[in-house]
Amino acid sequence: MRRYGHNREQGPASMAKRIAGMTPAVAIGRGYTGLGTLRSLAEAGIPTYCACPSDDVATRSRWFRPTPGARWDGTIGPDARQILRDMPLDRAVLIPGADDAALWLADIPGTTLSERYKVSSSSRETLEILQDKARFGEFLAKIGVPHPRTFTIRSFDDIAAIPFAELDRVFIKPADSQSFSRVTGEKGVWAKDQSEFMEVWHKLDEKGFKLVAQEYVPGSSADHYLIDGFRDRDGALPGLFARRRERLYPPDFGNSTYSRSIPLSEVGSALESLVTLLEKLQYRGIFSAEFKRDARNGEFRLLEINTRAWWYVEFAMRCGVNVCKMAYEDALELPVMPASRNYPIGASCCNLVSDIKSVLAQDPAARSPFLKTLGQWTRSYYHVFRMDDPGPGLLATWRLLRRRFA
Repeated sequence: MRRYGHNREQGPASMAKRIAGMTPAVAIGRGYTGLGTLRSLAEAGIPTYCACPSDDVATRSRWFRPTPGARWDGTIGPDARQILRDMPLDRAVLIPGADDAALWLADIPGTTLSERYKVSSSSRETLEILQDKARFGEFLAKIGVPHPRTFTIRSFDDIAAIPFAELDRVFIKPADSQSFSRVTGEKGVWAKDQSEFMEVWHKLDEKGFKLVAQEYVPGSSADHYLIDGFRDRDGALPGLFARRRERLYPPDFGNSTYSRSIPLSEVGSALESLVTLLEKLQYRGIFSAEFKRDARNGEFRLLEINTRAWWYVEFAMRCGVNVCKMAYEDALELPVMPASRNYPIGASCCNLVSDIKSVLAQDPAARSPFLKTLGQWTRSYYHVFRMDDPGPGLLATWRLLRRRFA
């Protein structure tokens, strides 16, 4: 598996020299996404500041630098624009690592901040269609892209109108995933029948969540396919990277715990649907699209699209598809260097602690032999752990042990 070299100039003086002669980037994100964005930009030799909380794993990276001036934790709110105005930078590229940050940055080009801060972004209207699950489902139906049937829920009458008998299973999910996950810790909620469905919806609706009902696409976690990439200001796709989710945790509505790179030819019709959607929306920027292959007919159904950097952004970079670098080049209106589509096949990335939970949660009869799983773990890349950047991994290990023995 190919390993990438690193910029060896690490001292404060050498970093200051690089920043003085090159437009820096500001990575707005936290956790795996923020850390992966920082490392991806650092691999490209781009001086980077991080807008993240002071206790974030990225703060232990060898490449970490807090935002200059008043330290910014990346919170998008009334004070964020003033923080940018006061930041002692003549120019910078802003890279989002969260949905709200992506929406907020879409408005930068229409403000005086655009003279100093550059972004590679779609319009707010485009991002709202992709981020709002209700509007997303309606748009996919309009252009004929296969997707799970989605029903907007505003009242009990909307639930009564859902054709439960025609669907395999139905669950409740938020129109806005980010705020829902932040409050509940969940991506979706099951209900065993229409009565329970109404009860669950009522409780969530009282908390102010905009909700949709969505058909569950039958299949296993290994039927999830993801296409990550970048679309530039001219509509070109200089970066495309396909992977297959092998395991996730928690079951059904969890995050990927073990993924493996696959050739683009393996996601042929899914890629065609994605290209159509991005063209219709005139999309610009980083993306990660998730499909599930329907076990009933083998059709790829589009589940969602992340419109910013995501958990596995560093994995894509390690396989040669550095979308953060592409966003930087595109924001500055520089030529965007295309990545090879002959990236390593069979490379894997693992979130070890969660993947152990995923393996243990499997039916023992269907579980892979332990030696095979152990071999997968020893050959994988990891979200946090890197021998040449050990700080984030050491912090994550310490926190895990502290929780275990508390």
